[in-house]
Formats: sequence, structure tokens, C-alpha cells
Amino acid sequence: MAHHIVIGGGQAAASLVAKLRSSGFDGDITLIGAERVPPYQRPPLSKAYLLGEMELERLFLRPEQWYADNDIALRMGVRVTEVDAHYKTLRLDTGEVLTYDKLALTTGSHPRTLPAAIGGTLDGVYTVRDLRDADAMAPEFRQGARLLVIGGGYIGLEAAAVAAKKGVKVTLVEMADRILQRVACPETSAFFRDLHREHGVDIREGVGLKELTGTDRVSGAVLTDGTELDLDFAIVGVGIQPATALAEGAGLEIDNGIVTDDHCRSSEPDIFAAGDCATCNFKGQRIRLESVGNAIDMAEVAAQNMAGEDVAYEPKPWFWSDQYDCKLQIAGLNLGYDAVHVRQDGAARSHWYYKGTELIAVDAMNDARTYMVAKRLIEAGKSPAPEIVTDPETDMKALLKA
Repeated sequence: MAHHIVIGGGQAAASLVAKLRSSGFDGDITLIGAERVPPYQRPPLSKAYLLGEMELERLFLRPEQWYADNDIALRMGVRVTEVDAHYKTLRLDTGEVLTYDKLALTTGSHPRTLPAAIGGTLDGVYTVRDLRDADAMAPEFRQGARLLVIGGGYIGLEAAAVAAKKGVKVTLVEMADRILQRVACPETSAFFRDLHREHGVDIREGVGLKELTGTDRVSGAVLTDGTELDLDFAIVGVGIQPATALAEGAGLEIDNGIVTDDHCRSSEPDIFAAGDCATCNFKGQRIRLESVGNAIDMAEVAAQNMAGEDVAYEPKPWFWSDQYDCKLQIAGLNLGYDAVHVRQDGAARSHWYYKGTELIAVDAMNDARTYMVAKRLIEAGKSPAPEIVTDPETDMKALLKA
């Protein structure tokens, strides 16, 4: 009987084993994860879970019993130390060697950390990536505590929002000229800068961290403009990098992630990859999509092909971020945009990205209806004129029929 193995513990891993079984594969399935809990959601770690609004069990993507009911062997709290693509084996840190027929790598990503030379290894310095991170930092979020957030991307901003809601005094530094510079237009940056300042967050753009200070535990920071801050803790949100060590050791092709073809296969035909660790083709470009949507969709296509189907993966990028009472929803990718048009409809707001006359992405703030319309327009290749989409009198749903 064939044996398919999936390595990972997040959204892609859970989606892949579920789709593999529902696609008719009746062989053995083993899911191996380094953490001691079943696969769980990552996004709430920096939001609802950290705020205490979500219990641990609600993080789990499926109850543990579901895996047993579907004859999926869970091997949690175990690390894979080596993959041999030639002999189709993998070695665990227990010393066991397992044989597979097809293998899926859904190993996710690692947060970038600060060097020890500038205080990155001091106690009280955190990253936000897994359950252990969230549990470790949760006691720090107390009224009046002083926090430095390093990095003005979505992870840093979400952590700052949680901290501010908990009564923490937050300073956020971003080395670039503006927050969200890598992923969003100036209009979106300005919206979230104003939102955070309204909640008391001290945002400093164009300023980086020189060093964190303290003997064993962080107690202060020196910024690149010479400012010195007293701190109780710090959160580092300076991006992530794909977890490709196993793939590299197996000799797979790597290019900012595990290179996959249109069927989610790596350079080894019996090894598939999905989620944050993998790159895919999008409109002729090789990209890596760090999103729940991509993790689910890519994993399900990988599963179908592992089950013997012939399904091509077509990325449909979508993202979201929750900060305070604002829900940001993003459809499409804004790569290469040359114009942004703003739609304001009462409290709802959206930013429409165009590349020439082509609509390529939309940022929607507290505007779920516009987001859903925009997502469908982009996926259908429809590009309404900017003066139409920015007119608050426009019936957005009617655009789908045009």
C-alpha cells in the first residue's frame, strides 16, 4: 500500500492531508509536525489569541480525533532531520527511518531575528510565529509596560495594536520611509499610521534600531537617530524567510523558497511543496505568497496531484489583517502598479491599484462588500475605469455583470 507523508504543522499541512483523503487516496497518510499539538491557525497568534479572545482549542484546524477518524497518522513533537530523495526515505530525530511514495513539504517559514551583537538574544525579545512565541510573550502585555516594536509590516502593526489595546505604551520603529512600504501604497500606509497614532502608538518612520541594551534581559534601546528608550520588552517583526533546510539537504531547487511547477511538484517529481516555504508562478513571475489563502489552495492542488489527478495551480492572491476595529482585506497583488485610486463610502474605504488600465489589486478597509466585488473582478480579468469604481454612487455588484 502506498504511503504519502506530509511534513508541517500549519494550514497547508492540515489542508493537504484532508484533501488527499477526500480525493480518494486510500493508502497510508502520515503527518509529521515538530510542535506537540495538531496543526493550528497562525494568524490569530498575533491577534485574537494574544488578546485572550480565542482559546487554544479554537486554534486547532481540526480536532485531533478527526485525524484518527480519517486514518491519518499524527506524529507530533517529532522533527525530520533528513530527506533522501533518491531512496525516498526520511529520518526522524527519534532515529526512525520512514519510507514514502510521495512526500509533501509544508514547512512554512521562520521569522527573521536580530543578531546577538545588538541584543537580539536578550530575554524579553520576542518574535511572533508559533504558539510557543505567543504563550511566552502573553504575560508581558500588562497595563503601562513599555514595548518597542521593530518593523512596520503587518506582523509588527498587529502586535502593536494588541499591545495598545492592553494598555501597553508602544513605540514602533520602521527603517524605511514609511510603514508597509514593501507591501502597500502610500495611501494605505497613511491610513494605518493615523489609525495607530489615534490609539496612542508612537510610530517613527525612517528610524531603525541600533541596539537593544540590558545585561540578561532587555531594558532599553538605542535608535539610529540617537534616541534612547527605556523598555520592558521588545517584539521583532522584520519579515520571514522560507523554511527550506530539509529541501536543500534533499537537493531540491531553491529560489527564495522551494521551486515548484504548475502542479506543485518540486524538482524531484515525487516531492511536492505548498505554503510559505514554496514559490509558484504568477503571471510569468516566480513569487512566494505568504497567506492563508495560498497555503490552502496550493496544498489542495498538491494533494490532488499526489492522489493521481492532473490539476494545475492558479494562484488567486488574497490577504487580510485585523488591527483594532479595522479589518483590512486585500485582493490581488500590487506588483508594478503605477496608479492608486481611492474610494470612500462613509466609513468604508478602499484603494484600487492599476497598472496602466488593468486593475491588479485592491486594499479594502472595513469594506467587505467592495472587497468581494474587487476580488471577483480581478479573478475575471475585468478592469472598470477608475472614475467608476471611486464613485460612491456606483452599484459595485453591477460591475460584475458588465
